[in-house]
Amino acid sequence: MPTTLVPPPDLSHLTTLPPAELSRLAATTQTADLADAIARLRPAEAARVLTALPFDAMVRTFDEPELWPARADVVTHIEPTLAATLITAMSGDEGADLFRELPARERDRYLAALPEQKRATLRLLLQYPEDSAGGIMTPAFVSVPSNWSPEQVLAYIRQVGHEKETIYDVYVLDPEDHQLVAVLGLNRLLLADPHCSVLDIAGPRPPLTVSPHATRLDVARLVSKYNLLAAPVVDEGGHVLGIVTVDDVIDALVSEQTRQVQRLGGSEAFDEPYMQITFWEMIRKRAGWLSALFIGEMLTATAMGHFEAEIAKAVVLSLFIPLVISSGGNSGSQATSLIIRALALRQVRLIDWWRIVMRELPTGIALGTILGILGVARILIWQHLGWYNYGPHATLVAFAVGAALIGVVTFGSLAGSMLPFVIKRLGFDPASASAPFVATLVDVTGLVIYFTVALVILRGTLL
Repeated sequence: MPTTLVPPPDLSHLTTLPPAELSRLAATTQTADLADAIARLRPAEAARVLTALPFDAMVRTFDEPELWPARADVVTHIEPTLAATLITAMSGDEGADLFRELPARERDRYLAALPEQKRATLRLLLQYPEDSAGGIMTPAFVSVPSNWSPEQVLAYIRQVGHEKETIYDVYVLDPEDHQLVAVLGLNRLLLADPHCSVLDIAGPRPPLTVSPHATRLDVARLVSKYNLLAAPVVDEGGHVLGIVTVDDVIDALVSEQTRQVQRLGGSEAFDEPYMQITFWEMIRKRAGWLSALFIGEMLTATAMGHFEAEIAKAVVLSLFIPLVISSGGNSGSQATSLIIRALALRQVRLIDWWRIVMRELPTGIALGTILGILGVARILIWQHLGWYNYGPHATLVAFAVGAALIGVVTFGSLAGSMLPFVIKRLGFDPASASAPFVATLVDVTGLVIYFTVALVILRGTLL
């Protein structure tokens, strides 16, 4: 039986509810749905609704990803003392994300109002880039000495577990130098002899760790490959700085994929949700790429002008210009998307470029042949049935179009597959080799290939 998602409740009336009703709603509504509804309000209204909730519900709601884009604006409308209390109660990684969004002046003001321990935590996290493991880690994890017994560890978890991000993994440290020596799952602790040493049940395998400077995609690969609930972040001395939990990995992946899709569409990545981007920010993010693509397309007009005499002699050739160059652009876009994804997943490396060429060359020829056969068949069928008269040399025109399609699609596949390598080699994000950019490149070269093939096949007849 197919499953269906339960539609979220209608929370459009939040601003009209008294505090008692908001408290009841917070207890009976999914926190994510409540955060999503609050994020749709104006910052002042959102702050009023949020602060009317019970404090625990306010913290949970403020921590939800659905509210993230609006948090920096909302928190400035909350009374400063309450705002400092709210930030103190937030998880460390979420607090760091909030501070990155605040203006420098506001950031210093809130930092000064926080307890010293919270300030130290935020300063630790803020020294790392937001797209690094150190930038998304949380220092709230369970760590124990390696000479403890499972019984001692479980008693300790009961005592401090409510303060930690997760209790499903316990990080075992050397009692002298505090280096990480093992990671134990809660299930193994529950099933172990309560009086043995935790090292006895840890096993000989070294723990899987990441550097604080590792990218969030590196962390995602580690978590995915080894089915981890969290990845410990360690410094050069092997000391645990924090952990990156699987929910943080998912949030980071959603953000990263959103940015890559936006780049693939031919614009700069947006820092805010679509509906919250200002008009001028929208223009700034999109105008640069569009201008570059427009200038590139000017070369298409130049190429058309170069073959003006051939077009004048054989006007019928102009009918198939969109068909030919769009086929090359589509082929290039396919190849670009495949290679960008393969690079992101580390299925291919820069040194594999020649292997990609050896795969895309026969692939492009085969795909071009398929499209060429379809193009030839289309022209001959239309001519035979009398649906359109392509002139006395319709057969030669058909074969010129078919041969050109093979060349253009092959070039499109090669160009589309190589462009991400070139972009990455230059130190930029391969996603910048977007489909529109590849299509523009193939537009120009496609015209040259098309008319060159037509000159060879139609010389002495139409040309």
